[in-house]
Amino acid sequence: MAKIPESGEMYLETLLILSQKGGRVRSIDVANYMGFSKPSVSRAVKKLKTDGFITIEPDGALILTEAGLDIAGKVYERHRFLSEFFVELGVSENTAVADACKIEHDLSDETFEALKKYTSKRKKK
Repeated sequence: MAKIPESGEMYLETLLILSQKGGRVRSIDVANYMGFSKPSVSRAVKKLKTDGFITIEPDGALILTEAGLDIAGKVYERHRFLSEFFVELGVSENTAVADACKIEHDLSDETFEALKKYTSKRKKK
């Protein structure tokens, strides 16, 4: 996964989630979803655009580039997988989601792949 700050990954993941819900995603949608101020989101959007992770349409819609979509997809996959894994272990859904959000950004690719392989083997039994 390309190395960008955790906050950048969170913005990209949010853009992916909101875009999957349908409609065009604007900065205000991101601010509302994440609970951040409009100026904070504006700064992050500018940085993500400069770094080539998003484009901004004339109407203000935020579009993930291929690089942005790649990172967002990987982070969101980790989030979903870890949340489900923790719930299967007996963790409450709220705690599982919160913990997955903390871990998804720091977990190595090697460990994540090993977890997927391990759970896949267990499900086949």
